[in-house]
Amino acid sequence: MSSSHNHNHDHHSLKGRNLIISILLNILITLSQVIGGLVSGSLALLSDALHNFTDVISLIVSYIANRLSKQKASEYRTFGYKRAEILAAFINASTLIIIAILLIREAYKRFNHPEPIESNLVIWLSVLGILANGVSVLLLKGDSKTNLNMRSAYLHLFTDMMASVAVLIGGLLMKYFQMFWVDSVLTFLIGLYLIWVGYELLITSTKMIMLFTPSNIKVIDVVEAVNVIPKVNNLHHVHIWNLNDDELHLEAHLDFKENITLTQFNDILFQIETLLRDKFNINHVNIQPEFNKKDPKEIIVQD
Repeated sequence: MSSSHNHNHDHHSLKGRNLIISILLNILITLSQVIGGLVSGSLALLSDALHNFTDVISLIVSYIANRLSKQKASEYRTFGYKRAEILAAFINASTLIIIAILLIREAYKRFNHPEPIESNLVIWLSVLGILANGVSVLLLKGDSKTNLNMRSAYLHLFTDMMASVAVLIGGLLMKYFQMFWVDSVLTFLIGLYLIWVGYELLITSTKMIMLFTPSNIKVIDVVEAVNVIPKVNNLHHVHIWNLNDDELHLEAHLDFKENITLTQFNDILFQIETLLRDKFNINHVNIQPEFNKKDPKEIIVQD
């Protein structure tokens, strides 16, 4: 098996720095909103603070995972910590949904018993939340497109920025129209939004943890593409999975039409690696060559 590796350490350092800045900003927001929520009596502000607190935890998890993912492989960890970021994404998605359920529950209780709220404090602190989270969102936006862990952190921050926008609108409605019930309605809507954005991330990270075939890959297409290569008889016993965001692996048995030499196999393996990389973005290939071996030849074989 041959494969190429391309690690950009400067990019890793930039991601780590951006996460640190976002963590510090969210600690500031959380402390401010907890105090403001208790003083003003705003459930929406307290729920936003709670969400910000989960942001701090999720960002710390993301930062640790980002650092671990750079650790070298060893005898006891042959893949290193490359899957740490997937685990972080799963944890962050889970917390999003759990917090959302708690917020919806509290919103229901408060809606039945609305209370007067100090709207001026709600307005100013929601503006602070929008600005601080907006900076964090901009810092992580680029990496969120290519890295599942950074996407989970980005979604936490983006949803919190939107929650702060909702809290600001609610504060204005309470200040000028005394619509205190809107505080509970906004909290409920924030909770639903968190469930919506967290669900997709949870499903994606779960599939990667379970080593499912990526949804954009059709195994039968991969097999048919390899089987047309000269001297190849049948690609079978196929496994395709994401080790992390950057590495897509294929492991399979390859039956040949004739008893070829190792030199010939190396030439064919190079063709297969090039084909899989260019057509399917599979960048790690592990092939077990076979000739007249009596084993199952199905594409998918239960190990």
